[in-house]
Amino acid sequence: MTTAAKGPASYFPSIEKKYGRPITEWKDLIRTSPLTKHMELVTWLKTEHGLGHGHANALVAHTLAEPSGE
Repeated sequence: MTTAAKGPASYFPSIEKKYGRPITEWKDLIRTSPLTKHMELVTWLKTEHGLGHGHANALVAHTLAEPSGE
């Protein structure tokens, strides 16, 4: 039996389905962006890539919470 994802990761299946990119691609975009603040990144994903607020917020929160280098 698999355990359901919790927190921001629970959005990942719907993000991949709706926007057609794997989560690793979204995280790479966030990591390589010159922006560093949470809400700047959320706004950027919304305006430049068309993500909804919840999806953008989940991606940024999960990415920024990872240890550096991952």
